[in-house]
Amino acid sequence: MSLDAALRLPRTPSFRLDGRRALVTGASSGIGLAAAAALAEAGAAVTLVARRAAELEAVTHAIREAGGAAEARALDITDCEATEQMIAAEGPFDVLVNSAGLARHSPALATEPADYDAVMDLNVRAAYFITRAVARGLVAAGKPGSLINISSQMGLVGGPDRAVYCATKHALEGMTKAMAVEWGPHGIRVNTLCPTFIRTPLAEKTLAIPERKAWILSKIKLGRVGEVEDLMGPVVFLASDASALMTGTHLLIDGGWTAE
Repeated sequence: MSLDAALRLPRTPSFRLDGRRALVTGASSGIGLAAAAALAEAGAAVTLVARRAAELEAVTHAIREAGGAAEARALDITDCEATEQMIAAEGPFDVLVNSAGLARHSPALATEPADYDAVMDLNVRAAYFITRAVARGLVAAGKPGSLINISSQMGLVGGPDRAVYCATKHALEGMTKAMAVEWGPHGIRVNTLCPTFIRTPLAEKTLAIPERKAWILSKIKLGRVGEVEDLMGPVVFLASDASALMTGTHLLIDGGWTAE
């Protein structure tokens, strides 16, 4: 037998998600919408969650029109009991993309307790319990899974007027690592995706301030803010077998912000 005949090349693990069920929060707009579209395009049956029912139904309809499988659940994930009941009734979900998030920026010296509580409630508390709920379903079913929390480059660095937001994203990074350690023996992977500034309704207020936009562009080495399409491939990568050995870590999509 020749050397060429004996050599067996390795094959790239599949990025496809056929037969898997995905749950995406914050799916009515922005990063969550893009994540839901990407997962459906890769073959997953996607359950979209957000508070705004009309917008959510429109996204669900668009995914179906494009040939994907999607259904909507109008739900406020800060209601942890209702969220856990839905997941227990409709799970298990093989993939979670937790994209629901909130920012109320202010100088640290001027932070209002009500703003602190609102941002912490969604970005940390709700994220913690929805991730736990999906993991519980997977453990009970004896299934592996991939749980993805949308964090931020601000989970690794600081920024002006962002003490509360940075605190929530740093907390999300620590939570993700600890959950990955606990659930690794069950085959459940937990990672974060850390984008730079992405052109979404949430970011537009900041991008509309000329001096802030100039500061942002000075930090992003590629010289542009991100678009939601920049995150769609990374989401599918983390959800799929292509990232099978990744857990307890972050995937930076920051245009080089944190490189220095």
